[in-house]
Amino acid sequence: MSNLQIGLAVLGGLVLAAMAAHAAWSARKNQPRQAAPSDPGDGPAIESQVGAGIEPGLDAAAFDVASFPLPLVEKRASMDALIDVIAPIALECLISGDAALAAMPPTRRAGSKPFSIEGFNETGQRWEMPLAGQRYSLFQAGVQLANRSGALNEIEYSEFVMKTQAFCDAINGSPDFPEMREEVARARELDQFASDHDAQLGFVLRARHAAWSPGYVQQNAARLGFVAGVIPGRMVVPASVAGMPPVLGLSFDTQAALADDPAQSAIRDVAISLDVAQVDRSERAFERMREAALALADSMDGVVTDDNGQPLAPEAMDMIGAELEQLYDTLDQRDLSAGSALARRLFS
Repeated sequence: MSNLQIGLAVLGGLVLAAMAAHAAWSARKNQPRQAAPSDPGDGPAIESQVGAGIEPGLDAAAFDVASFPLPLVEKRASMDALIDVIAPIALECLISGDAALAAMPPTRRAGSKPFSIEGFNETGQRWEMPLAGQRYSLFQAGVQLANRSGALNEIEYSEFVMKTQAFCDAINGSPDFPEMREEVARARELDQFASDHDAQLGFVLRARHAAWSPGYVQQNAARLGFVAGVIPGRMVVPASVAGMPPVLGLSFDTQAALADDPAQSAIRDVAISLDVAQVDRSERAFERMREAALALADSMDGVVTDDNGQPLAPEAMDMIGAELEQLYDTLDQRDLSAGSALARRLFS
């Protein structure tokens, strides 16, 4: 074999090796980023406790009631003439809660609007949903004027009347219905206000270079207070008050979260959302949303954009924040403060 042939063979081998190395480098570069392993410093401490021969015991003090405070459950808001059509129901005598429950319609909606019946508890002197074992001197039926599906229309109002009348017939009550035309007009006005002041904000965090695995996203989001949601691929920042809607939401591809091997699923964008009317103003929701988006962009090598993929400059975020303050003031003036029971019902 001549020197030329040997040289060409060596050169060919080097080219093949370079191509293989480049392919391996490209595959590694394009592989989704993975969550960091747990701190190895935790391992020995845990292992040292296992099999140490310590007899398990029961600490009675640990089961003290004070150690397990019950979460605060928000009382369901009563009907309010601001967002409900209310029909008073007069009674000939006291009605038991059992009889009222038996007369309730099978569904609690009139078309797309929530429908409810409340009774005035003779003992507690308050309006409430009928309860077994209680006695009621008055009832009232109501249907919501508007929600995100639109304003109450004539067909829905008629369904409200029929359901209320059937309930009244069963308990020998006499309803007093408001005039339909006036209520439908009021519903349209409220729906127009709600449409003009309904803010649902969203930031999109996009990967600059390498994609992310679901575990990588979850690990970085958890450092900022996000916890797993009910739906796969969704995380939330809980409200400061138990039982209230979450302050922020974070979502990514559900299929990636449900994949057989999530570590190999590639995620290139993550959405961070805020439903303004559902969250109390004191939660500083937009400020926290902005801080979370920028922190994730920094730690995950991403960029914060709008829905159209345009990067969001700090000046644009400042402008959004100023507009939100005006929106909060407008809702307050209308007695529909963000996060209040009425606002959550209207903007739902």
